[in-house]
Amino acid sequence: MLGIELTPEHPIGDLVEIGQQAEREGFDALFASCHYNNRDPFVVLDRVATATDDLLVGPGVVNPYETHPVSLSSRVATLDEASDGRAVCGLGAGDRSTLTNLGFDRDKPLRRVLEAMKVSQKLWAGERVDHDGTFQATDAALNYPEAVSEIPVYVGAQGPHMIRMSAKHADGVLVNASHPKDFEWADQRVEEGLAERPEDRGPFDFAAYASVSVADDADEAREAARPPVAFIAGGSAPPVLDRHGIDREVAKEIGEKIESGDFSDAFEAVTPEMIDAFCIAGTPETAAEKIDRVLEYADSFVAGSPLGPDPMEAVSLVAEACDSPSRE
Repeated sequence: MLGIELTPEHPIGDLVEIGQQAEREGFDALFASCHYNNRDPFVVLDRVATATDDLLVGPGVVNPYETHPVSLSSRVATLDEASDGRAVCGLGAGDRSTLTNLGFDRDKPLRRVLEAMKVSQKLWAGERVDHDGTFQATDAALNYPEAVSEIPVYVGAQGPHMIRMSAKHADGVLVNASHPKDFEWADQRVEEGLAERPEDRGPFDFAAYASVSVADDADEAREAARPPVAFIAGGSAPPVLDRHGIDREVAKEIGEKIESGDFSDAFEAVTPEMIDAFCIAGTPETAAEKIDRVLEYADSFVAGSPLGPDPMEAVSLVAEACDSPSRE
C-alpha cells in the first residue's frame, strides 16, 4: 500500500483536490488526521470518496475516547457505505495533550484500542454486542449491517506494546515514525506480535506512517516540517528520544508549550536533530533515499503531514520520491 495523510487544516475544496491528485499519482489510500481543532475528518473523507474512484479512505488515526467506540464504529461503517466499500479504519489511542485539553483521561490506551477494534468488528459483522470493559455497551447493534464490507483496521502505534498488539490482532499497523532506526526496532516488535497471531486472522501489513516534507528547495521542506515534528517530539516516549539523542527536557518543554497553546514557541524550539529524527524532509532525491531505507523494514508507506510547503505540489513530489527502484 502507498498511502497519504491529509491534515484537514485547509479548506475542504482544497483537500478534495489533493485527494484527486493523490489518486492520479497512484496512491492507494488516503487517511485524514483527527484533531478537534481541524475540520471534521469524516466530512472530508466523504467528499474525497465522492470525488475519486478507487482510493481507500479512512481516519488516520481516530481515537476511541472523544467518541464512544460503538458510535465510532457506526461512523466508519457509514463511510464504508458512502464510498462503496472503500473504507479503512485507522484507530489509535490519540494525542495525550489534545485529549487533556478536552478533559479526557487517556487511561488504559492499549485495552481501549483493542476493545474498540474487537467490538467494531462484531458490529460490522451484524452481531449484537454487550461489552463491559474500558467502555460499556448493552445490546448494541447497527441497523444496516448489509451495507458494511470487511473493513480493514490499522492501529496507529509507536510504543512496543501497541505494536505487538497490532501484529497479533489487527489487519495492519501504522507505525508513527520516520527514521530507519525506529523501524528496525519496530520490526522486532512486529515479529514478536506475529508469533502469537492466529493463522486464521489473515495477512498483516506493517505500514510506515511517516511525517514527510518534500520540496525542490530542501530548506523550505525542512522549515515546513517544524509543526508536525514539534507534536511528535513533544509526545515521544523517553526511549524514543534517547534513541536519537534528543534532549528529554527540551522535548518536554515543547510538549508543554503545545498543551498550553503556545504553538509558535513550540515550533521555534524544534531543533535540526529533531527534524532529522522525526521527519523525512528535503528534496525528492533525499526523500527517496530515506523512504527506501524505511522500506527495508516496512511493507507499506504512508506519507504524513505536512507533505511539504505546497501540499498540492508535494503530492507529486512525494509520488516521485516513492517511485524508486527498490519499490519495483
